[in-house]
Amino acid sequence: MEVELILKVAGVGILVAVAYQILSKSGRDEQAMLVSLSGVIIVLLILVNEIGGLFDTVMTVFGL
Repeated sequence: MEVELILKVAGVGILVAVAYQILSKSGRDEQAMLVSLSGVIIVLLILVNEIGGLFDTVMTVFGL
C-alpha cells in the first residue's frame, strides 16, 4: 500500500471531522451532515481508482 493514499484519506478525514465539529457546535446540524456525507463520497472516489488498479493487476496476473 502506498503511504500517499493513507495520508490522503487521513487528511480528508481530519478536515471533515473539524468542519463537522464546528458546524454542529454552531447549530448547523444539516450542513454538518452534508459535510460528513461529502467526505465519505470523496474518500470512496479516491479508493475507486485504486480498486480499479487492483483489478487490472489481478487480471494481468491470471491472464484474463
